[in-house]
Amino acid sequence: MKGDEMMVFPLASFLSGRLLLEEEIPFSLPDSPAIQKLPGLSKRNSRLYCERCGNNEKEQFALFPCARCQTECLYCRHCLMMGRISGCSRLVYWTGAEPPYEGEGILHWKGSLSEGQERASQAVTQAIRENGEQLIWAVCGAGKTEVLFRGIEAALLANKRVCIATPRTDVVLELAPRLQHVFPGTKVAALYGGSPDRHLYSQLVVSTTHQLFRFFRAFDVMIVDEVDAFPYSCDPSLQFAVQKARKPDSALIYLTATPNERWQKDCLHGKKAFVKIPARFHRQPLPVPQFSWIGNWKGTVKKGRLPANIKSWAVQRLQVNKQSLLFFPHIEWMQQALPLFQQLDSSIAAVHAEDPQRKAKVAFMRDQKIPLLLSTTILERGVTFPNIDVAVIGTEDEVFTESALVQIAGRAGRSADFPDGEVRFFHYGKTRAAVKAIAHIRQMNKEGLEKGWLDR
Repeated sequence: MKGDEMMVFPLASFLSGRLLLEEEIPFSLPDSPAIQKLPGLSKRNSRLYCERCGNNEKEQFALFPCARCQTECLYCRHCLMMGRISGCSRLVYWTGAEPPYEGEGILHWKGSLSEGQERASQAVTQAIRENGEQLIWAVCGAGKTEVLFRGIEAALLANKRVCIATPRTDVVLELAPRLQHVFPGTKVAALYGGSPDRHLYSQLVVSTTHQLFRFFRAFDVMIVDEVDAFPYSCDPSLQFAVQKARKPDSALIYLTATPNERWQKDCLHGKKAFVKIPARFHRQPLPVPQFSWIGNWKGTVKKGRLPANIKSWAVQRLQVNKQSLLFFPHIEWMQQALPLFQQLDSSIAAVHAEDPQRKAKVAFMRDQKIPLLLSTTILERGVTFPNIDVAVIGTEDEVFTESALVQIAGRAGRSADFPDGEVRFFHYGKTRAAVKAIAHIRQMNKEGLEKGWLDR
């Protein structure tokens, strides 16, 4: 390889498929027709437009005294957490040839798929080969990750670049090592805020949806996991980021346990290609939550006590050494309740999104060093503990949507060795969302039984 060609490949590896601010690039850019730049903010249909996140809402732009252009400069407030993009900013992208991928994409997995997983796996592989769109509607614990394996292998062997996007960092941290284990010949890049892999060029990427703002026409296969989850489900800019990160001719796979009502109708009326897996891989039914009334639990906690039935539920599990997750609607109430639980066992802990020890506490929970972990909805999905019971405190709070409650209930009974975890909805009034969540779980069990995919 000639010297100038050797210089191109590291540059192409850094820029290929990316859309970066000039200040995000840690070296001087050479003059090259393959390096293109566009203004960070532009005008479209007489409206200000952010080229990175697609924001065009007037109230999401503001002025600041800019040191670079020495004026009052407009910037986009919506994607500020990704670094300020302003009227004098420029975004850099690569139009040259893609660099070659390193490694080989052969799947090293000796597991087997259930009948439901097999159908879904074939549908995913076909969509990837044909650059089609496919929804996998599968219950929590159905084994959605395993369903992807053969499709990902087909993509890697066809020299296609694959991204699995998910709304939450916890899911990235759990999924990336699992994929690295079964695709040892391909370096898996894990992208999230502060990730050490942020400059790594890889054929297989696991990313939070927010990090996709930094990509442009990068991926031949886009897989969106937990498509119903906050914030992706209610943030059009994240949905824009997914589309922007795809190549024009590419496959799009959606994964969810709880598609929204519009998608469900589209599936039933044949408007959306989908495969439904209403049963877990271990052929045991989903644990059905039970309601327990706890009265004005916030008032009780304020007085320095736990509601009697919550305390009894926790004590029972501590006595038999059964790990448990307790979900709270808000950090403030969880923090007030934590010392009350620690009176039962000092090793009980709490975790939330901004907790600096969040990763460590999840690891301690996996290592069975925490008997009972209090959590906000941050752990409602994407994490797996093999043998736990689950409780929701204050199910009446609006944060506990049908989707969230189905996901929370799905934390229990995921392991074939421990399929019978208990789920309890502690409430100060039954909500439509909670009633619908239980009906949803019962309906999935019914369909799984009718298909012969459950043993009982």
